[in-house]
Amino acid sequence: MEEKMGLLDGLAGKVFESLGLGSGGNAQLLNAVISMLTNKQAGGLSGMVEAFQQKGLGDLMSSWISTGKNLPISPDQLRNGIGEERLRSLAQHAGVSEESASSQLSDLLPGLIDKLTPDGKLPDSSILEKGLEMLKGKI
Repeated sequence: MEEKMGLLDGLAGKVFESLGLGSGGNAQLLNAVISMLTNKQAGGLSGMVEAFQQKGLGDLMSSWISTGKNLPISPDQLRNGIGEERLRSLAQHAGVSEESASSQLSDLLPGLIDKLTPDGKLPDSSILEKGLEMLKGKI
């Protein structure tokens, strides 16, 4: 079991490095976010984009999707954008407090969404799902 966690942490570290976040990070939280972005019932990435727009945070999300600079998001804005229930679920899955999850996600989410949208637009949902499922299988 310890060997598997080391491998998981190593793969997650590579993902975090590719997002410019160094090698430290919570593999379980990353895995939970990927699950959220591939969850068709929750709307996936496009559902998250819509939720952010409805809560007045569309400019932040648009900056992450565009090819320009990613605007930062505060933990409180992130909590508002994804919602209390979803944040609670992500935190529980990752084994961290909601405060820790919102803080870590405010660092993780802009880079992750930026990497998932390299052309400055939302990719076809089936292609996105395949890519995220492959990544999830490696974490």
